[in-house]
Amino acid sequence: MSAQLPDVGDYDRLFASYGEDLGSIYRAPDDDRYALLFGQVIRLLIRPSPFNRSLPEPFRAVARRYRDGDPATVAQLGNPANRHFMLCDLHDLVMLKGGLRRRRGERMS
Repeated sequence: MSAQLPDVGDYDRLFASYGEDLGSIYRAPDDDRYALLFGQVIRLLIRPSPFNRSLPEPFRAVARRYRDGDPATVAQLGNPANRHFMLCDLHDLVMLKGGLRRRRGERMS
């Protein structure tokens, strides 16, 4: 991860460490297989950066509420299926915001 400001590369590397196709993570079994990834994504989302500000506010707001222990948010995201759905949406958004271009560039190098 970047020392200070999360960028598309930080998210892309994090998602890539879990495999090539996380676009269908929402269909993964309801277990804690992606719990670490979820925690890492929350930590990235709450850090201020130009890239994070380019993401829809609901992602960042949910991350802040989860970090702060908001009972409703913690209860909702306590369900692995809900965490998977959020990760899937964020993964797709990161890919659209430069992740795919970054991966293609790495393959061509």
